[in-house]
Amino acid sequence: MTSSPLSLLVDAGSSAIPIAAVAAGHLETWLAAQSEPMRVWMKAMDFKADIGATALVPGGDGGVSLVVLGLGNGDEPWATGALAKSLPKGTYRIVEVNGAMPDFATWAAYAWALGGYTFGRYKSGLTTDYAKLEWPKDCDRGYVERAVNGAALTRDLINTPASDMLPDDLEKVARRIAQDAAAKITVITGEDLLTQNYPMIHAVGRASSVAPRLIDITWGDITAPKVTLVGKGVCFDSGGLDIKPSGAMALMKKDMGGAACVLGLAQMLMAAKLPIRLRVLIPAVENAISGNAFRPGDVLKSRKGLTVEIGNTDAEGRLVLGDALAEAVSENPALVIDCATLTGACRTALGPEIPGLFTDDDALAADFWMAATTSRDPVWRLPLWQPYRRMIDSKIADLNNAGESPFAGAITAALFLKEFVKPKEGDVKVPWAHLDLYAWNPAEKPGRSYGGDAMAQRALYALIQKRFA
Repeated sequence: MTSSPLSLLVDAGSSAIPIAAVAAGHLETWLAAQSEPMRVWMKAMDFKADIGATALVPGGDGGVSLVVLGLGNGDEPWATGALAKSLPKGTYRIVEVNGAMPDFATWAAYAWALGGYTFGRYKSGLTTDYAKLEWPKDCDRGYVERAVNGAALTRDLINTPASDMLPDDLEKVARRIAQDAAAKITVITGEDLLTQNYPMIHAVGRASSVAPRLIDITWGDITAPKVTLVGKGVCFDSGGLDIKPSGAMALMKKDMGGAACVLGLAQMLMAAKLPIRLRVLIPAVENAISGNAFRPGDVLKSRKGLTVEIGNTDAEGRLVLGDALAEAVSENPALVIDCATLTGACRTALGPEIPGLFTDDDALAADFWMAATTSRDPVWRLPLWQPYRRMIDSKIADLNNAGESPFAGAITAALFLKEFVKPKEGDVKVPWAHLDLYAWNPAEKPGRSYGGDAMAQRALYALIQKRFA
């Protein structure tokens, strides 16, 4: 869709401008080892080694002879995230690191590349001729390539407006990803969703001019541990007959952020050739309005056999996920994870930067926390508080998709999903986690441009790699 940010990472050349990276606690020692003219210059620049701060040292030819990069406390992973766009065009090389975290080289490359990400599909005359970085020494190049490509794919998908990213377009991307990895893909579309028992996916998407569908990708050794990823693929959400106000509808091209994150993650996992049997399920729909749209008060049957009263047509994501999750657990995989831009309540609780993690598996929660910490990709566990299950009771069906209470919206949504992974008597309980994520940066930050973002993607990759590789 857009040029790969990996083009900003290049192999070694002879004319690269050196970068000296210095943490604030090491600045005094570093300065003491420099020449007197250098110390005078750095004092004149009032350089304090704040995170991401740069001091450009001129050379005799009038060009830049050295860039001094501030690392703050030395533990900030995005220290290089603004450099691709802020430094003068050219090629740079990290030659000295003082007081940085152990995996600085890998993070320097990753942050530099994603700092140069630009969604330019609809911009005429846009240039992406940014500053380039030589691959740093001791960098995990394979990981950076996979992670940058996965994040860029996810950003591209989320940033693309619904005019070019409805369910059929999302299917095309999924088919390309599957083909590149020699994976198998099947797609159940339109009325076939009813004959193959995915009634809630069909109900949510049937009002659109583009048919709803379930995208199903499988890859890897059939005897390997099964890992199943489910991504909410609501390509645009009008709210249905409970229509959203215009302000709330403006960003609803991103309501397929869960599917986008899952596709980027799947691409990473397959490129790494991890020893798993991967399955990706994406219910792809547009929640539109027409004469055949599902209505408040309707009762829908589900793949699991539960009946669902519709309390609000704008709580549609949990409906399509319910059918997909029922299928996901049917194979008794070793792990099921769903990702969804599901509730505003989670954003109210945690803000736009931290996805909410829900699971009733304490061991999985502990592993997830460790993976999120080591990958510097935050999540925060919220409770699956079972007493709140009463909030989504229905007087005429097995449960209500919204309920009447204004409280605990993220928890009740997760409890709704839990009903569809709950084992029947005698069945195996499948480890399951639900991620309620925003998938959007409302403000520009180093390495993280305004717009779609692959939240929790690195954490998920680290979790799966740790558990199964």
